[in-house]
Amino acid sequence: MNANIVTEKEKKQTYNFNKLQKRLRRNVGNAIADFNMIEDGDKVMVCLSGGKDSYTLLDILLNLRLNAPIHFDIVAVNLDQKQPGFPEHILPEYLQSIGVDYKIVEENTYGIVKEKIPEGKTTCSLCSRLRRGILYRTATELGATKIALGHHRDDMLETLFLNMFYGGKMKSMPPKLMSDNGKQIVIRPLAYCKEKDIEKYAIAKQFPIIPCNLCGSQPNLQRQVVKEMLQTWDRQYPGRIETMFSAMQNIVPSHLCDPNLFDFKGIQHGSMIEGLEGDIAFDKQEFSAALQLQDEDEKTDFTQGEMISFKEVN
Repeated sequence: MNANIVTEKEKKQTYNFNKLQKRLRRNVGNAIADFNMIEDGDKVMVCLSGGKDSYTLLDILLNLRLNAPIHFDIVAVNLDQKQPGFPEHILPEYLQSIGVDYKIVEENTYGIVKEKIPEGKTTCSLCSRLRRGILYRTATELGATKIALGHHRDDMLETLFLNMFYGGKMKSMPPKLMSDNGKQIVIRPLAYCKEKDIEKYAIAKQFPIIPCNLCGSQPNLQRQVVKEMLQTWDRQYPGRIETMFSAMQNIVPSHLCDPNLFDFKGIQHGSMIEGLEGDIAFDKQEFSAALQLQDEDEKTDFTQGEMISFKEVN
């Protein structure tokens, strides 16, 4: 009887994992297709930090590549910044075990940051700039055509609110952009993926996670406040996060206030302006339930139309 219980438990765990993996693969495939992130012949440099997000990104891309309708190469790159206590052996051993091409770049950015930034001040800004420059250089050396980062949907929403609250801008992390030096294209294939899905996947796959607090710098308190705000909303109002992310994909420039984005001066009697929506200032707006279908996706096995394109790669 106990054996039967264990068997049923294992079956359920396997079923749930397969459903989770399929959902992540589908979301990554959709993002790649929607923004043309990866093209035939690309060499994708996956930036691997040792955290759950970058491990998941590499794993899903390797999985998708097996059945992708195009050919592309993958190389994993980790930047060893010489932080005290950094376990240098973990990533090379893991990457060798899965048989993926990789490069460990050793640069003492930790020492530079400690020298330039006074004690007690946040080091993240300078560290980020140094890291970005090294990764751009490494991509050029490796002949990579795309640089893949592990930012997900929740990161993008947090950045949107951070810019609104503290920067006075409607700005987030784009799924695809040109690098600062104008030589590489940066992509975020996890753009449609939920952080809680990534957390579950990383636990199930038992990735050898490297803690992110090795540098000893103070945490980004502003981002943490926004993260906790979004997590609270997600618990109290299921579907709100999905609705907000959908809003990022449905911009109505004529109903914002940026004259550089929409020609408000051009609105005159009898004028017809492309993109101008009607005035609903006096209308009582009605909002439908928060994207119920997106939650339903988690309960559905997607089997139809798979392997047709990147959008449906299983």
